[in-house]
Formats: sequence, structure tokens, C-alpha cells
Amino acid sequence: MPDTIFHKILRREVPADIVYEDEHLIAFRDIAPQAPVHVLFVPKRDYATLNDVPEEDAVVIGRLATAAARYAKARGFAESGYRIVMNCNHDAGQTVFQIHLHLLAGAHLGRFGTPA
Repeated sequence: MPDTIFHKILRREVPADIVYEDEHLIAFRDIAPQAPVHVLFVPKRDYATLNDVPEEDAVVIGRLATAAARYAKARGFAESGYRIVMNCNHDAGQTVFQIHLHLLAGAHLGRFGTPA
């Protein structure tokens, strides 16, 4: 297994505030949150970027998204709203090269895109 911070969390070599785990993925609070709620959902299968997920493994992305939706419903902010984001490669802001989904919530998030 590669040696990103997420892989170290999966191996329990680095502590994390884990909020969900099953046989397919782990979810933990981001250490530099960009919203009042900022949770990362990471698959246990290794893919550096979204580009590396073969079509036959597309279910991995679905599991991340549905786990995030379940988390939002269970925490009571699904109705008010939340955002899920996946960054792919450097120009999109990916800094850890193990795919992961960001769930952001807990405040009005506004629009996003390139800086003005």
C-alpha cells in the first residue's frame, strides 16, 4: 500500500477522528476544515486519482457518495444542504494522492470555482 497520510490513517499509524468505517471505506474529520462540518470519505482500495478508477470499479465512487449522504442524514443537515467534492490532480487542488470525497456542511457554502 502506498504511503500517503490517508494510507497511514487506514493502517492506524496516524490518529484521526474517525466518524464512520465499513469494509469498503473510512471517513474522518479533516484536520484543516473548510466548513463547520468537513469529513473525508476514503476508499480502502487504492486509487491515486479519479483518473485511476477503472470503469468496472465505479461502484467505489458510488459508495463514497452514498456514505456521505447517509452521514448527512444521520447528522441532521441533509435537508439544509451539504456539498460533496472530489479533486483530481494538482490543478484541481488534490494534495493527497489517494482518492477521497470531501463532505462540507454546517453553513451557507456559497458558490465556488476559479478565483476572481
